This record gives sequence, C-alpha cells and structure tokens, in this order.
Amino acid sequence: MAEAYIYDHVRTPRGRGKKDGSLHEVPAIRLGAKVLEALRDRNELDTAKVDDVIFGCVDPVAEAGSVIPKAAAFEAGYAFSAPGMQISRFCASGLDAVNLAAAKVAQGADDLVIAGGVESMSRVGMGMSGGSWFMDPSVGIPAYFMPQGVSADLIATKYGFTRDDVDAYAVESQKRAGKAWQEGRFQKSVIPIKDQNGLTILERDEHMRPTSDMQSLGSLNPSFAAIGDMGGYDSVAIQAHPEVEAVEHVHHAGNSSGIVDGAAGVLIGSEEGGKALGVKPRARIRAFANIGSDPALMLTGPVDVTKKLLERSGMSLKDIDLFELNEAFAAVVLRYMQAFDIDHDIINVNGGAIAMGHPLGATGAMILGTVLDELERQDKQTALVTLCIGAGMGTATIIERV
Repeated sequence: MAEAYIYDHVRTPRGRGKKDGSLHEVPAIRLGAKVLEALRDRNELDTAKVDDVIFGCVDPVAEAGSVIPKAAAFEAGYAFSAPGMQISRFCASGLDAVNLAAAKVAQGADDLVIAGGVESMSRVGMGMSGGSWFMDPSVGIPAYFMPQGVSADLIATKYGFTRDDVDAYAVESQKRAGKAWQEGRFQKSVIPIKDQNGLTILERDEHMRPTSDMQSLGSLNPSFAAIGDMGGYDSVAIQAHPEVEAVEHVHHAGNSSGIVDGAAGVLIGSEEGGKALGVKPRARIRAFANIGSDPALMLTGPVDVTKKLLERSGMSLKDIDLFELNEAFAAVVLRYMQAFDIDHDIINVNGGAIAMGHPLGATGAMILGTVLDELERQDKQTALVTLCIGAGMGTATIIERV
C-alpha cells in the first residue's frame, strides 16, 4: 500500500449560523469554492491532475445539494476532469472525507485528492434533510432516539460531571481559542472570505466569546430540561441506562458547540502526486477507523473508536502527542479525558467548537488541520483526531508529521 500524505490544508473562518451572521450572504457552494481556490493558488495546482474532490455535507439539500463539491469545482474554475463526491456521516463527515481520500491514494486509485467539507447552517438549517432515525418510531424506538443534548446530559449524569464541571470546561475552551487567535496560530490556514468587490466579509471566527466566565455561564438555563421532561426523553434515557435514577440537565448554549457556517479542505496525495506538484508533504495519514457505539449515550463513540484504532494500528496512548476531539458538548470531552486519563494540556489546546462553532460537515477536516498546525508549532510528531457522531458512532484518525 502507498503512503497517503497531507500536503496542505485551509479553512474559512466560522461565521455565526444565523441570518445576521457574516457568512449568511455566502452560499455553501461559494464557501466550498473559496477553499478549492485557495488550495489551487497556494500550491500552484494544475487542477487537471486532481483525481477527486470529496466533501462532507450533513444536510446536502436545496442549494447545498446535487453533489456540492462538483458544483464548487465548477465555481472555482477547476478542470472539468476533476470529479466530485459528497458524503455524510453526520458530524464526522469532513474527517471521513479525508479518510476516504487517504484510502483511495493508499490503494493506488488516485494520486491527488482534495477532501474536506462544507456547511452553511444559516442558510440550510440543521436537520433539513430529514431522516427516519428521528421521524420513524420503528427506527427511533429501538435506537433509544433522543435529542443529542439529552444524551450529553445523560453522559454528564452517568459519569459524574456537574454543571460547574461543564461550565469550567467551556470557559477554558473560550480562553484557549481567544489566545490562539491573539497569537496568530490560525493565521497560515484560515483564508478570509471576500465579496465580489474584493472586500473582506469575515477573516476570523465570530462565534467566540473569550470573556466568558463562570458567572456569565451560570446565568444560562439548561437547554434540554424541558424537552427531556415534557418530551419524555428523560424516560428514554433511564430506560436505556436504568442505573441513572434521574437525568441532571447541565448543558446549555454556552457549553455546547455553536451553530456556524464554514468550509475546509485538505490536499492529500501520494508521493508521486506531491513530486508532480513540486510540494513537500507535511504529514501522513497513519491510520483511521470507524465504529458504532451506544445509541442512547450516542456521543461516547470517540472513546470506543480510539480503543479500536489504537489496537488496529499497534499503537498506545503514549504514542500520541496531541489529541483533538470535537467539542460537541463539554461532557463529551470530559468523558474522553476521564476514560483515558488524558491531561487537558494535550487535548484541544487551541479551544474547540464550544468557542469557535461546529459547521457539521466541515468540522472534521477543520480540526485535523488545526492539530497539524499545532504539531508543527510545538515541534511534536503524532496526533489523534476524533469526533462523536449522531446515532451513536465514532470516527478517528492518526496523523504523523514527516
């Protein structure tokens, strides 16, 4: 099998996923095109040599539908020979796009692939694509369906995380993201989004609240208590996990991932593909894995898939220098650190989705790029990237600098 190398990566800033967000005027296709344009221009890429463009998109409907990476390639002026494919594994879609690209390169099917994802949550709302999981009782009942926020509260209850615990984690995420931006840690990878007149619309993540503190978060009411009680989902949680007597609702908008718009892309290729471009690899995809997990807890998949990935790769936790776990909810990361006894100093060192937001289909590619930049900044070698996923799944990838 050939090696699959990472040659470059870029992302857009994350814009607030509301009508007053800075990127609301920019359709998803244009966000994706901006990423493709940046990768082409930064690497003097002959787009006729691109074997595939694979984007994750969780809600590929309306203006985000119809194989959006191919449409974005048209928009970006890529050669007609560059094909496109959209995939969805909910929140891990962007990372799975990278993993699929790596598999194609390792198999020898492709030499250069751009993988990543895009989501315009201000224009195509979350859940717009529908689905039987949460709409058809014959599917939802045996899967213990409940809103993710209730599952996050179930995790906090089951594993002993208090409201102060999740709020303290959120405050730290905001501080780390603010410091990372202040020190320019994202500068080489975040591309500003400009309008047709060349004026900058957004050049930094706008969801952040770096001045958040325990007092400001403490004033927020739990977001999922009412639906857990009146919607009956607390009963579903207890039915699935009868050791829990009552669900303690601790999550709210301030300690959960933000709804945002954004796109990301990663240039992946073989050694021959890189030589043809005249660029040097920054890292290699060492291993990746997927898994199904407890559908009621739903968001503990990162723990399960990390165990699977380390076993299959013949590695241990000691071989990993940095961890990057999507901050869907604070309890997700707290449980991961608890399960593996990981020090907070080596996980999500630049903050995460609680501070900067979670543009569903793009996030996996974004956090892979973030941790690669951080490996280079700290002159460390190996990182593990992972995300929790709706319906109880997990995806993880190990990258290694070269």
